Amino acid sequence: MRQSPRPLLRRATVGVLALAAAWAPVGALAAAPPSPEAERLPFTERYRALQHGGIVRAANTSISCRTTTAAPSCPAVREGGTAANGDFDMFYVDVDTDPNTYNSSRAEVRLPEGARATYARLYWGGNLRVGEQKPPKDNGRVLIAEPGGQYKEVLADTLVGHRVAQGADAFQASADVTKLVRESGSGLYTVAQVNVAMGKSAAGAWGGWTLVVAYEKAAEPLRHLALWDGFDTLKPGRAVTPAGLGFPKGASGVAGLVAYDGDRGRTGDSLTLTAGSGAPVTLTDAANPRTDVLNSTISEPGERQATRVPSYANTLGYDSDVFDLGTALGRGGDQLAFRLVSQRDAAWAGALFVAVDAQK
Repeated sequence: MRQSPRPLLRRATVGVLALAAAWAPVGALAAAPPSPEAERLPFTERYRALQHGGIVRAANTSISCRTTTAAPSCPAVREGGTAANGDFDMFYVDVDTDPNTYNSSRAEVRLPEGARATYARLYWGGNLRVGEQKPPKDNGRVLIAEPGGQYKEVLADTLVGHRVAQGADAFQASADVTKLVRESGSGLYTVAQVNVAMGKSAAGAWGGWTLVVAYEKAAEPLRHLALWDGFDTLKPGRAVTPAGLGFPKGASGVAGLVAYDGDRGRTGDSLTLTAGSGAPVTLTDAANPRTDVLNSTISEPGERQATRVPSYANTLGYDSDVFDLGTALGRGGDQLAFRLVSQRDAAWAGALFVAVDAQK
């Protein structure tokens, strides 16, 4: 296995103050100091490996529309109806029975039998300014509970992206949770206390979390596994170009995207892949239309979707999607270029990962 922290894009160096990600019983911890922040975090490579295995992810939203007589369409929207988060009074999702948490949601990490987690990273983020203004001091802190376990505090171990723009006070944080996932394995993970505001505004309330897990399993094909992250408002034509990922003709693979504040039905968003010297291919599937990829979905290939609690079809502002690259890999090559385009400045990109067959 090879791992590399090389930058993804040529850019000016950004200073990073590394903090140790930690988990311990919640009651044993004092209040954590605020994590260091930056307004813009260009996409850079977080993890890379060449190994027999793949990448899975678990994800869920932390906030949704409030079901009231004044908003009778909320249940229909949760089931997949077209609407934007700014249309609703938004309230926290809270599925646990802990009176000390104000938001919580669950999602399944589904590792193949016999697989071993080699890297796991938790991403969380949201909008702090809606009907209320949440203070940013807790941006770099969440709680996580492994399957059957108790909550542990997780602190951001790198710069937190935090920027006020387009009526939103947006952030994303992340932390390495490899040890926890390696020891706990598959099952439902619960993430709580994502620092997101509730209420109603033109910008809308949104927020959620994604747990990305790279794994190794000897019986699976040799694959390139890579993860990139950053945080900024989307600009037309933004590109992420992984180099050195040699893949053969007829290769298979998947790519995953984490993004914020996409609204279902507002077109102009697309994700394209250029593989080697081939032509750009728009990534699309039943859950993600060609021109509305940022459509508030948590989706993945295949009929059997990972379990989520709650399992809203429209997350009202949070996207965590996995795409089957299929024929997009074409004739093979040594470079993949992903281009995420949004015609709206109020959308944000947070993470991208890929798992693709390696050259034999």
